[in-house]
This record gives sequence, structure tokens and C-alpha cells, in this order.
Amino acid sequence: MREDHRPIHAKIPGMGQRSIKTALAATLVALIYVFAGRNPTFACIGAIFGMGSDMDNSWLNGGNRLIGTVIGGFLGIGLFWLEHQLFPAGNYFFRLPILFLGIMILVVVSVQFRWPGAVQPGGVVLCIILFNTPAHHIAYALDRMLDTGIGVVAALAVNLILPRQRLDRWLHLEQKTQKEEQGCADQAQLS
Repeated sequence: MREDHRPIHAKIPGMGQRSIKTALAATLVALIYVFAGRNPTFACIGAIFGMGSDMDNSWLNGGNRLIGTVIGGFLGIGLFWLEHQLFPAGNYFFRLPILFLGIMILVVVSVQFRWPGAVQPGGVVLCIILFNTPAHHIAYALDRMLDTGIGVVAALAVNLILPRQRLDRWLHLEQKTQKEEQGCADQAQLS
């Protein structure tokens, strides 16, 4: 276990502040999406990947996810379009070299933007668009980018509103109150 990782003293091992904040961010996103009448899957994934142990870590995690999704999404749109210009019905064997080319471009662009961690989520989005996209590939890709952005923003907001220091103060106050109550109960028994 990392030294700076201090899970709250919960009954469930490993259930710390980050776990609670991750679950809260994903649940809030899903709740918002109920009212919007949209599927929350990719927004929840964005919230989960966007949560870090602190704001700096959240910016890194969320940035990787969002930047990768945007790069992979736009690459997927372009490469899907190219394939269907040359082969209107699609061609699986043409898709293989453009996948290779797309991944290479993704790596170069991610490194140039100084977001090497964007390669993995960008590659996932690229593969989804190339191999599993409905006819409306542009709308699909743009929706994935929007959903991911909303999820990442939710994770950042939860981490901003509930930073580790604030939760530590609250938890220590709660623990202090419990100890004081226990002390009073012990005093009452002695009397």
C-alpha cells in the first residue's frame, strides 16, 4: 500500500475516500442522464477514469481520458469516412491497415500534446468507431466525446468540492465525537 494512501477506517477493506468519491461521481452522472433521457455508460466511464486521489491526479486521469477520446474520436471519424469513400459497403481488410495507421497517428499526436496517457483511451475509441459503429458514425463519435467530457467534469467537480483535506477534517471530527461519546459512556459506568 502506498504511504500516502490512507483509507478511511471502514469495515470494508480498501474502501477509502477515492472509492466513495468515484462512486458518487458516477452515480451523479447517471442521475443527470436519467433526466436527459440519455444512456449514461460513457459518461460514467469518464467519471470513473477521471477520479484521482487529488485534483492534480484527477486532472491527469481525466485529461488522459478526455484528450484520448477526442483524438481517437476524430481519427475514427476520418478513417471511417475514408474507408467508406473507397468501399461504400465497408471492407474489413482495408480497415486493418487504417487501424494500424490510426494507432500510429494517435501515438504521435498524443505525445506531441504531451498527453502520452491519452493513447489507451484514444485507441479504445478508435477501435469502437472502426469496428462497432452505427451508420451515424459522426454523431456517435461526437456523443462519446461529449459524454466522456461530462463524466470527467463530474469527477473533477466532486474532487474539487470534496478534497482529501476537507474529508479528513470531517472524518476526524466524527472520530473525535465518537471517542468523546465513548469517554462519556466510560465515565458514566465508573460513577
